[in-house]
Amino acid sequence: MPRVKRGTSHTKKRKKLLAKTKGYKWGRKKLIKRAKEAVVKAGVHAYVDRRKKKRVNRGLWHIKISAFVKEYDLSYSRFMALLKKKDILIDKKVLADLAENNQEVMKKIVETVKT
Repeated sequence: MPRVKRGTSHTKKRKKLLAKTKGYKWGRKKLIKRAKEAVVKAGVHAYVDRRKKKRVNRGLWHIKISAFVKEYDLSYSRFMALLKKKDILIDKKVLADLAENNQEVMKKIVETVKT
């Protein structure tokens, strides 16, 4: 069986790995073993945090809507219940955006719900 030399592919693989760890601290940016560990761990965190981002944003929408609605003597849960009762189908993301950026429209929605 002929001998296979893997110098170029080995170097290429390492360079690619070290390119991913650019900007990391200490040995994780230049030592192959530490770099491999760092890349794997970074990938795990990236995967988990893509899901966590959605959770965090939903919480922020809740806070924004709640803060706006409190000015009109309503709680968040009461406001959402009134929206459902009046068959106003606007999702929380849009409501939070309105509460932050377009307060006149949000005010009209609150007044509609209150009556």
